[in-house]
Amino acid sequence: MRYRTRRLLSILILLVGLPLYIVVAVSIVALFDRPPVVVELLIYVALGILWAFPLRVIFRGVGRADPDDDPRDGRG
Repeated sequence: MRYRTRRLLSILILLVGLPLYIVVAVSIVALFDRPPVVVELLIYVALGILWAFPLRVIFRGVGRADPDDDPRDGRG
């Protein structure tokens, strides 16, 4: 996958997908009786980490400079 595509996908995921994931996670937890605060915190921490594992391929290297960009061609 090209760097630019990964970068655009990561922005889309962070701006649209992550808020939707948060709403869904809170809604699912709210369906059950409220657990003790420590258990509820552990559930949210686990869900907060869980979303990133399948998407780590997209986010890997996005913060670095574009590896396909040639600084000698004048476009950079």
